[in-house]
Amino acid sequence: MQTITAKRVLIFVIVVFSMSLMVGCSGMEKRPEYRSGYLYYPVALVNADRALDEARVAGKDKECPAEFNAAKDMVDKAYEVYMACRTQEAIDMAQEAINKIKALCPARPRTGMKSEPKAAEPVVILVSEPKAAEKVIVLAVEPKIEEKVIVLAFEDIHFDFDKSTLTKEAQVILKRNLQLLKENPKAKVRIAGYTSASGTEEYNQKLSERRAKAVKDYLVEEGVVTPDRLSEIGYGETKPAMYEAAPKDLYSKAAKANMRVLFEIIVK
Repeated sequence: MQTITAKRVLIFVIVVFSMSLMVGCSGMEKRPEYRSGYLYYPVALVNADRALDEARVAGKDKECPAEFNAAKDMVDKAYEVYMACRTQEAIDMAQEAINKIKALCPARPRTGMKSEPKAAEPVVILVSEPKAAEKVIVLAVEPKIEEKVIVLAFEDIHFDFDKSTLTKEAQVILKRNLQLLKENPKAKVRIAGYTSASGTEEYNQKLSERRAKAVKDYLVEEGVVTPDRLSEIGYGETKPAMYEAAPKDLYSKAAKANMRVLFEIIVK
């Protein structure tokens, strides 16, 4: 009899606990994978993590590391405060951290008056002739044309881990992208290679260059773009498409997204 009663009490406790979880998830959001502890946290805390990730992808952790780390410490502290059952205090702290993250690395105001761009100055050449006055010849100088980079709506070409050879899927995607290249016959095309965050910076830089070259060679062989219109560049593990919270996870969603090549159209 006591055993049956104990079982009923246990079932009742489980039911109550489950209902409390369902109620408690209101205003909650699933934590990022790199966070430990509870499965769900208040939305403000998760948004603070998300703001940190966006700032890191934008390079603000390197542009102003002291301010970035201070904001990160505040987010971590908000989680600790929440774990201590001080929910509102944790939410307020997370919101304050979000505001600090949004204000990271502000553009520094320039001092003095803004000068107007100078027009190209003509080149003056003095030509002397025997028994004649010096003649002045003025050669007009054309203004320098600035380069603009446009990333068209190409599909990214992805690679297998630590590989620079085109997969069959990559070749299919390249063939779908050929039409856009044909529609821009006068544009210069720069092929940009990238890698995931695992490995050394030096190795990843060379791997990204090999990936860009593989795509360039393919386009030349297909006869779509002449070699004089093509250039290549490797960005290594910089400028990732997605932030990799765990670089050692070689096959994570973020790592796969970063093993890629993009087309940059150079317009002058």
